[in-house]
Amino acid sequence: MLTAERGAAGNTLAAYRRDLDDFLGFIAKDGNGDADDVALGVTTETVRDYMSYLSDCGLAASTASRRLSALRQFFGFLFVEGIRPDDPTAVIDSPRRARALPKILTEQEVDRLLVSARSVSGAEGLRLTAMLELLYATGLRVSELVTLPLSAALRDPSVLIVRGKGGRERMVPLTDVARSALRAYCEARGSFLKRRKDSPWLFPSTGKEGHLSRQRFGQMLKALAVESGIEPRKVSPHVLRHAFASHLLAHGADLRSVQQMLGHADISTTQIYTHVLDERLRSLVRDKHPLSRPVPSTGPR
Repeated sequence: MLTAERGAAGNTLAAYRRDLDDFLGFIAKDGNGDADDVALGVTTETVRDYMSYLSDCGLAASTASRRLSALRQFFGFLFVEGIRPDDPTAVIDSPRRARALPKILTEQEVDRLLVSARSVSGAEGLRLTAMLELLYATGLRVSELVTLPLSAALRDPSVLIVRGKGGRERMVPLTDVARSALRAYCEARGSFLKRRKDSPWLFPSTGKEGHLSRQRFGQMLKALAVESGIEPRKVSPHVLRHAFASHLLAHGADLRSVQQMLGHADISTTQIYTHVLDERLRSLVRDKHPLSRPVPSTGPR
């Protein structure tokens, strides 16, 4: 159902599978029932016990919420299909969690990463620079970046057509700098084909997927952080996606436009960046409002 009706990506399916496998392991270990009978034998109390178990294990509320979400999807499906007469997750509350602010890099730190990438020689440097420029210019998810088709770079595009979660397509504008980096990389792209005559991927690889993997690109970014004098744990593809959104908002972009470029189906997801808007509004009032200016002293009377 997730594949056929919702067009869920492979990474999403793998995450659901891991979460359900964890629940099955809990049932088998805790004696709450046979994993083979999970479709019919699980009760609301079983789910509550599982959530308590996750809490006792010290799992973050966000992780526990994600696992509960997987169970809700699964048992909701069984209920709708008439396989179960009820949904044992219907009355289970999600763990309370604080609204964490996204980790971002400053504009100066991103500049340092770009300078370091441009200093890498040969085709490797051109590829790294192109990927970094694309990521920071568009806010792509790393899975969207590494699976860009070669056709995305044809005719020196001013926009990218990106297929995101759920098979939804969106258009993302490209900066002149990103287009230039992409052109330079495309001239050296053949060196990554090895014995293959061609590849449908913009960033081909000799791996089984045929394109550069998310994990490999993450490793490249960590190494680049070290070269740039930045703590490696601060740098990841997703952190650069956050930087793209936060820096846009800080320079005056509206939340709805950022939502469209990030490919968020619901603007509530984009609202994690409202702390940037709040700070901008405070600065606006502080710097522009007439009542915020100091009253000139008239001196002693």
